[in-house]
Amino acid sequence: MKSLKGIGLLLISNILIYLTLSITVRVLVNVVLPAFGIDVRGAFSQELLVWSLVIGFGGAFISLLFSKQMARAMLDCVQITQPRTNAEQVIYGSVQEIAERLHITMPEVWVYESPDPNAFATGPSKNNAMVAVSTGLLANLREDEVKAVLAHEMGHVFNGDMFSTTVLAGLMNTFVHYISNFVYQMVAQPQGGDREEGQSGSPILGFVVYIFLQVVLSVLAMLVVSWHSRRREYAADAFSAKVYGKESMIKALQAIDRWVNRAQFEYSTQDALATMKISGNTSGFMHLLATHPPIEERVAALERL
Repeated sequence: MKSLKGIGLLLISNILIYLTLSITVRVLVNVVLPAFGIDVRGAFSQELLVWSLVIGFGGAFISLLFSKQMARAMLDCVQITQPRTNAEQVIYGSVQEIAERLHITMPEVWVYESPDPNAFATGPSKNNAMVAVSTGLLANLREDEVKAVLAHEMGHVFNGDMFSTTVLAGLMNTFVHYISNFVYQMVAQPQGGDREEGQSGSPILGFVVYIFLQVVLSVLAMLVVSWHSRRREYAADAFSAKVYGKESMIKALQAIDRWVNRAQFEYSTQDALATMKISGNTSGFMHLLATHPPIEERVAALERL
C-alpha cells in the first residue's frame, strides 16, 4: 500500500506541475508578452512542453527511484543488519531509535570505505531510504558526534528532502529544455519564413543559440538547486539539535572542519571534500554552487537556536 501511495503522489505531483506550467506558459505567451509588443503565439507548442516535462522529470525521477542502488554501486560499502561491534551498534541503534520516534520504516544502514568524515541519506521516500556513513566519520568523531550526524541524515529522510530536490531539479530541467528548444525553433524555423524572400531560418545559428542557452540556463538552474540544498542542510541541522541537542551537532561540525583543514594542509588542495561538498567552504561565485553552507555558518545557525 505504501508503494501504491507513493506512485499515486508521484503521478499527482506530475499532473499538477504540468497543469501549472501549461497555464503559466499560455498566460505568458498570450497575455504578458503581447502586452510588451512580443508576439510568439504562433510558435507556442504544447507538444514541446509535454516533451520537455518528460525529459526534465523523467531523468530526475529515474535517478530518485534507483538512488539507493546507484549509491551502493559507486561505493565499497557493507550493510549492517546485525551489529557486531560497538561502532556498528551506535550507528544501527541510533537510526533505529530515531525511525521509531518518527514512526517511519527504518532505513537501510550502510558503512562505506572512505577517509573523509562523511555521511549521506538517499532513497525514493522516507519509508524507503538508506543512511550510509564513512569509515572516516567513525575514525574521526566521537560517539555523540556520530549520533548527531546520523540524526542530521535522518532529518533529510523525514523532511522528504530527496523527493523535494528531485521535483525542483525536474522543474529546472524542464525549463532549460523548453526555453532552449523554443528559442531554437524561433531562430532556425521561424513561423511564416519565406525562403524565396530570404526570410527562412538559420539552422546553424539556431544550433549555436541552443547550445549557449543550454549552458547558461543549466548554470542558472544549478544555482536554484544549490540554494535549495543549502536551505535543507540548515533544516537537517536543526532536526539533529532537537533529537540529541545542538551541542553534539556543533561539535560534530567542528570535528569535520578540523579534518578538512588538516587535509587541505597535508594535500595542498583547495577543498579536500570538493567531491562530496560537505564543507561548503568556497568563496565567490563557487559559493553559490555549493550544496552545503560553510561550516562556520551552520555552527552559527545552531548556536542561535
